[in-house]
Amino acid sequence: MSEAGLAYVELDEEGVNKAFRQDVLEGLAQRQKAVPARWLYDDAGSQLFEDITDVPEYYPTRAEREILESRQQDFARLIGPGRAVVEFGSGSSVKTPLLLGAIDPAAYVPLDIAGDFLRAAAEDLAAKFPGLPVYPVEADFMKPVKLPKEVAELPKLGFFPGSTIGNMVARTAVDLLRSMRETLGDGSKLLIGMDLIKDPDVLIAAYDDSRGITAEFNLNLARRINRELGGTIPVDRLRHVARWNDTFARIEMHLEAQEDLEFEVSGRRFAMQRGETIHTENSHKFDRRSQYTLLLAGGWTPEERWLDSGDRFSLILASASERRNAP
Repeated sequence: MSEAGLAYVELDEEGVNKAFRQDVLEGLAQRQKAVPARWLYDDAGSQLFEDITDVPEYYPTRAEREILESRQQDFARLIGPGRAVVEFGSGSSVKTPLLLGAIDPAAYVPLDIAGDFLRAAAEDLAAKFPGLPVYPVEADFMKPVKLPKEVAELPKLGFFPGSTIGNMVARTAVDLLRSMRETLGDGSKLLIGMDLIKDPDVLIAAYDDSRGITAEFNLNLARRINRELGGTIPVDRLRHVARWNDTFARIEMHLEAQEDLEFEVSGRRFAMQRGETIHTENSHKFDRRSQYTLLLAGGWTPEERWLDSGDRFSLILASASERRNAP
């Protein structure tokens, strides 16, 4: 690995991520309690998500891998060699070698908010590609990120697999795509995964698996709040719920109170009535038109779109749109 890594996470006087504390306290004070999905991914949450990708019901990872394995020649032709690959929310980077092996990149920059998990994954990937410079960056990729100086002059390819873009409502997704456009710069490309609309029963099963791993992933957020923010949330009195919201074309994950609850977080008191929920994640599903509309609004022009053999999942290659002051 080329360097120990950079960190752009702002901590408060207690050593806690300031944005995490703010998001949790503001979210729990809302009428519909909610915490942004990115806070599901501490080190424990990141590992639980990797476990989710192996359960039979969770098809997106297998479908996306199929595309990455079957479209190697397309990637080589349309992306070409010599780019710095910047992966947003890299996690364990298990899909990344399939892309790197196809396009002969000049460098790899994984960005993730879970620092220990990020560095371990970066070291593992650097061992698989010993000639490739790897520059891990611990950062909240929801904001523009200053990339390492070593890749400043290289053309960039953003890599955003897994349909993480679906975790965001439309305005936030557009803001993120614009932020990526700012981070990657003119002449850059983006390879992004987006899940597709399908039978709600298939979708609900993917987010409420029979082994209960997704439930543990969701409940881990409450445990993290207790651990890092001095919380007293009674985790054993919450249950994981996955719902299909047809109006918004999304799966929603919630933590539902099984009885009336009172608890504290960072010295502030909160209460939940039985049946009340904390909304923890959205996973929006798309068709081609909604995918392209989102990308264009975020400053990216679609170039190519690939589906897996079951038409369940898509990867889209887009290029940074030219900056214009008028239509």
